[in-house]
Amino acid sequence: MLSIALAGKPNAGKSTFYTAATMAEVDVANYPFTTIDANRGVSYVRTECPCLEREQRCTADNCEDGKRYVPIELIDVAGLVPGAHEGKGLGNQFLDELTNADVIVNVIDASGGTNEKGEPVDIGEHDPLEDIDFVEEEMDLWLADIVERNWESIERQSRSPGFDIDDALAEMLTGFGASPTDVARTLREIDYPEDPREWTDDHREALAREIRQRTKPIVVAANKIDVAPQENVEKLLELDKPVIPTTAEGELALRRAAENGLVDYDPGDETLEIGADVSDAQREALEGLADTMAEYDGTGVQGALDYAVYDLLEHLTAYPVEDAAKWSDGSGNVLPDAFLLPQGSTPVDLAYAVHSDIGDGYLHAVDAKSSREVGEGYELEEGDVIKIVSTN
Repeated sequence: MLSIALAGKPNAGKSTFYTAATMAEVDVANYPFTTIDANRGVSYVRTECPCLEREQRCTADNCEDGKRYVPIELIDVAGLVPGAHEGKGLGNQFLDELTNADVIVNVIDASGGTNEKGEPVDIGEHDPLEDIDFVEEEMDLWLADIVERNWESIERQSRSPGFDIDDALAEMLTGFGASPTDVARTLREIDYPEDPREWTDDHREALAREIRQRTKPIVVAANKIDVAPQENVEKLLELDKPVIPTTAEGELALRRAAENGLVDYDPGDETLEIGADVSDAQREALEGLADTMAEYDGTGVQGALDYAVYDLLEHLTAYPVEDAAKWSDGSGNVLPDAFLLPQGSTPVDLAYAVHSDIGDGYLHAVDAKSSREVGEGYELEEGDVIKIVSTN
């Protein structure tokens, strides 16, 4: 399961985002470090289900009339303060939690209603642009410090015959989620001395920054967009970075209202339908939220998760089935499973994602949409329905 971590300074709305995305109860309060131990839960990314191509919708639990929700892990960790990479605040604990995340959602307070430490100030008093690079900088410097602390080991290894800096760095950085391929590509992008003993702090920091960008890409969730000054919103959306306007409180309100039958709404919808059994105050609040959604194409919570997986990580959704004609498993369930795989994945990769034994016994695959056999080198596309034939 892919893992998305929510990062940001305290009081930016990370825990509200987490609650809205998982519907799990966590502490939410108007003071720094409400979250101390990381919260971990299951959320979902949304895509179009292939069942839209058939006369009847599928029977999967995570499909709502063709809106397919694919599970991912969501982590809400302690807030970040200036100097976190040096251990200030709960910095080390925060940053350690990020090592296993595949992608980061940086939740910022777009309203400017909290200062750099996460303390409440008047709306518009703090410039949210300062919070954009803040998380990246703390992560980069934290990783650079890890590289520095372990560099003596690299220098010792370099004295041995057959030393390969790619292998040495891959071994050192594997705990951060860096693969040998990540390390090799990073070394092609930076200038560095062949002898590790000649590396400077600048070389190590350049290595750390490039590795972080490759292994922990970041999308910004510009939260509290419903109360943010217009000039803040405009500045954020003009940035050359992925920024998703977000109202976590609005998403949480909608999910709770939907549970109680007050609105017709599915996560990721750009509109909502208000029911008849709402009070005047509830209707006024929901209509205001509907206006915000119309302006920003939804509440942004689902949009941020979707962008993180499908755009930043460049993943796709594939659906393994046993019956290519009915698109079902052995029990007749239509499109019961959905797997997130990197773009460029093949039917063999899908087989291994289902089970290692299926992958080991892979024979061939059938594209259930066209009823044609596809080769093992075929690159899967979003929404592919694939029958895997295996000896196991």
